Amino acid sequence: MRLRWVFVLLLLIPLTDALLLVVVADAVGAPATVALVVLTGIVGMLLVRAEGRHTVRRLQEKLATGDVPTKELMDGGLLIAAGAFLLTPGLVTDAIGFLLGVPLTRAPIRALLERTVVGPYLERKSGGFVTGGVYTGGFPNEDPSADDFRNDDVYDVDSGSYRVDDE
Repeated sequence: MRLRWVFVLLLLIPLTDALLLVVVADAVGAPATVALVVLTGIVGMLLVRAEGRHTVRRLQEKLATGDVPTKELMDGGLLIAAGAFLLTPGLVTDAIGFLLGVPLTRAPIRALLERTVVGPYLERKSGGFVTGGVYTGGFPNEDPSADDFRNDDVYDVDSGSYRVDDE
């Protein structure tokens, strides 16, 4: 179901982009609209280039200190997406590219992606070990009301009550 919405968005973005370009070209003229699209593309690419350099510098600093650069890697992916949106001619795609390129708006987008995409993926792949929710309510798939769950199978053993034979 989620994949369907991705396809819908992939179709709606170019459609709204084309419609907005027609409306803007009708209001300010075709040459001014082309100049606006080219100008936003150039300014956006300069922004993404500067932010990319800053992100690479932060990534190198994190790696040099031995920290895990998760935030920087997410920023790098978002900057790649911003560059792709800014290279696509249109005002809607340029707006999305600027939202992904500016650090002030990229931080909440990154947090949303971590919460809705990365977190559930890691939870599913690790069985709860990444988020720490694996043993909060007991062992996974533990059902105390089931017939096969009995405390008779538990043996309390201390260090003096068993013997190991080394032969």
